[in-house]
Amino acid sequence: MAQKLDRAQVVDTALRLLDEVGLEGLTLRRIAAELDCKAPALYWHFANKQALLDELATEMIRRMIAGSEPPTADTPWQHQLALTCRTLRRTLLGHRDGAKVFSGTRLTDTGHTDRFEGQLDSFVRAGFTLPEAVEAYFTAYSFTVGFVIEEQAVHPLPGERAPGYDPAERAERIGPERPLTAAASTDLFTDYERRFERGLAIVTAGIEALHAEAPHAEAPHADRTR
Repeated sequence: MAQKLDRAQVVDTALRLLDEVGLEGLTLRRIAAELDCKAPALYWHFANKQALLDELATEMIRRMIAGSEPPTADTPWQHQLALTCRTLRRTLLGHRDGAKVFSGTRLTDTGHTDRFEGQLDSFVRAGFTLPEAVEAYFTAYSFTVGFVIEEQAVHPLPGERAPGYDPAERAERIGPERPLTAAASTDLFTDYERRFERGLAIVTAGIEALHAEAPHAEAPHADRTR
């Protein structure tokens, strides 16, 4: 008698296959074949591929939280934001097309909300209103996910380079008629670690500058009784 599938087994298999075949190749039919079952058996757990992707993104976040220490309550917002973005980037880079899977998905539980509460609280303690805090967080979050999508287009997995992204070949294709664009090839498609940190610093500095310029009433203290 075939062993009954559980949701966690399907998710583990899907994440493993994701690393092998990427997002486009990841189908419920392929997962079912890997689990030696019929595709309809998976619909008991996931109505469609999007529902599966929502769960994959949630599982990534679960593992990220389980594998990292939360910042202390008095950590400045700049440090909390940098830690959040760096940890998210490492998590997404851990799977082929990890950022594409994560982008636009709806998390299926609230396990991430304690970390989010702490992040928002760090902004509010620094004088941000809640809408300003959300805007600042979302800007940094969007930068991180978008950066990793572009990074994984070039390096689907660490140590792997996709065809068409060799800087020297690109510069040669563009030719000497556009010298700046040709020379930009190296800066566009190499040194992602440094460029991510630089981009994160730019985002953080922009948040700081806008906050310093805006008039603010005294922000209410977060409710400590919860």
